[in-house]
Order: sequence, then structure tokens, then C-alpha cells
Amino acid sequence: MNEDYNMGKTVCASCGSAEVDGIKLKECNACKSVRYCSDACQKNHHKSQHKEACKKRAAELHDEILFKQPESRHDGDCPICCLPMPLDKQKSFMMACCSKTICKGCFHANQKREAKASLNSSCSFCRQPVPKKDELGKQRMKRIEANDPVVLCEEGIELYNKGDHQSALEYYTRATGLGNVEAHYQLAYMNRDGHGVEKDWRKYLRHLVVAAIGGHPTARYNLGCIEWHNGNNERAAKHFIIAAKLGDDDSIKSLMDAYRGGFVSKDDLATTLRAHQAADDATKSPQREAAEEYYQNKD
Repeated sequence: MNEDYNMGKTVCASCGSAEVDGIKLKECNACKSVRYCSDACQKNHHKSQHKEACKKRAAELHDEILFKQPESRHDGDCPICCLPMPLDKQKSFMMACCSKTICKGCFHANQKREAKASLNSSCSFCRQPVPKKDELGKQRMKRIEANDPVVLCEEGIELYNKGDHQSALEYYTRATGLGNVEAHYQLAYMNRDGHGVEKDWRKYLRHLVVAAIGGHPTARYNLGCIEWHNGNNERAAKHFIIAAKLGDDDSIKSLMDAYRGGFVSKDDLATTLRAHQAADDATKSPQREAAEEYYQNKD
């Protein structure tokens, strides 16, 4: 950081006033690099000197957040076995009573336990009796009224698939307000396709970025595809690396193309391949394998 910015952190970058008892300096919200004693000073300095530097530093700060590797995927771990959830959503269940999403391995293990002890069916997580079909709607409505973000998003998905895009939009919006990453991903594509809203590419990208930062591997992969299409190959490769480390298979294929094009080093590729394999291995367990075999034979 240059000398002007260092000075801007201790005095008003416009008039030079120091922060004393009667003067409180506020930070530039965009770049966090300079401070001002008043709105007038901020406006004058931004217009005359700071605009380009502010824009550049704000972009750097944004990229620091955007390209930071998430600690985990957006869907987290199974609350029972504490292993990362499978990427394939067909390998997990959401419980109607408590809205907890659990892996098929834990669901199947609970079924076996109940059958062996001749017990009535209950939720694998909270152990509440499994609601009857005519009670499922009431159970879901209770979770919706309680502002459960997972159920709000799931309700939005069901309504969207039924063609009720306007209602889906309302549920997604409520879920994003509660921090649900999947709802941001769903909203991104509603804005891209103009379903329930006018087509808005900026909103599409904004929701996609929020989802990617939140650990959504598909959102991250799609950002990479957009950057690749726009000729920003090095930025695209960064997205593919992050998504691949979260276990995304499509990103591995795209990363190989980036490697052949010279946009990814051999060491970075090898590190990413190992991380991808580790992410995949972390979702496996004998319990899940037994469940997969059981349901395959059942079908």
C-alpha cells in the first residue's frame, strides 16, 4: 500500500484532519483503504483523486473473497454420521418432521434398527414418529411458519417445478434472506431465464457469486464456464480448482482443458486431483455403501 493510503488510514484523505475528540473518521466502504471526516470530503476526494484507485482496490478485495477456498460445501455434513453429504442429492433424504437432511446410509441404518427391534417407523434424527401422508403438508407448513430456510427453499423448488414461478420466487427470496445458499443458486437461474422475473444478467451473476462463495460447487463451476467463455481463462481455472476441491467432477474435466491450454501448472493440477479424490473419499462409508446396494437391489 502506498504512502498516500497509509496517511489516509490515520487522517482524512481529503482535508488532512486527524481523528481527535471532535472528529471521527469513517472508512471508505468500497476499498477500506482511506478514511474521511465527512460525506463532503469523501465525495470531493472520490471525484477528484480516489475513483480509479478505489475501484481497483475494491476489485482486489472482492477477488480475495471470491477466490478463497471454502472450508466445506454448502450442504455441510450429515447430522448423524457427521460425514460430508454426497453430491448426488438422490443419496440423501430430508426429514419432514425436523427438516434435517440425512444421508441414505443413516436412513437405512435406522430402518434396520427398527425392523430388528420391531419398532414403529420414526425419524432417523429426532426419533419422532414418521407422519402419515395426510399430515405431511401440516408438518411442512409448521416448518415454513417457523422460517426454516431449508424447507422454504425446498418448497420453492417444488413450486417452481409445478410452474408456479411467482410463488417459488417468494420462497426463494425468504430463504436467501435467512442465508440459504441453495436458494441463491435457484434464484440465479430464475433471473437468467426470466422465470417469474424479468431476465437480469447482473442479478444472475450476483446470486451465482453468493452461492459460489457459500460453497456451492455447481455455482462455482458455472462461474468458471462464464469466465472461460469470456476469454478470462486464468480466472476460470481458479474457479474450476475450487469447485474440483469440493468434489465437482465436471470441474476436473474443464481443469484438464485449462492445463492443456497452459493456464494451470502441473503442480496445481496434481494438488487439485488429490484434493478432489479426498473430497470424494470423505463422503464414503460402509454404511452408505450398504444402503446403496440395498436400494439398487430394491429397485
